[in-house]
Amino acid sequence: MKAETMLAELNRLRKDLDEDPADLEWLALQHAFIFISYKTGEFQKYLDEEARKGTFEEFEKSR
Repeated sequence: MKAETMLAELNRLRKDLDEDPADLEWLALQHAFIFISYKTGEFQKYLDEEARKGTFEEFEKSR
């Protein structure tokens, strides 16, 4: 699993919502996207660790 793949999905979800600073869902996605964007290397390390555990096997099979 690549960090860019996850970031693209977070961005898609974020863009599906109206930009509304009063909406917790938009705020959560906005700030998660920004934070992870700044920490892409660390996020990739996390994803690599999770991949070794088999976390993404079902996703990979479905592709």
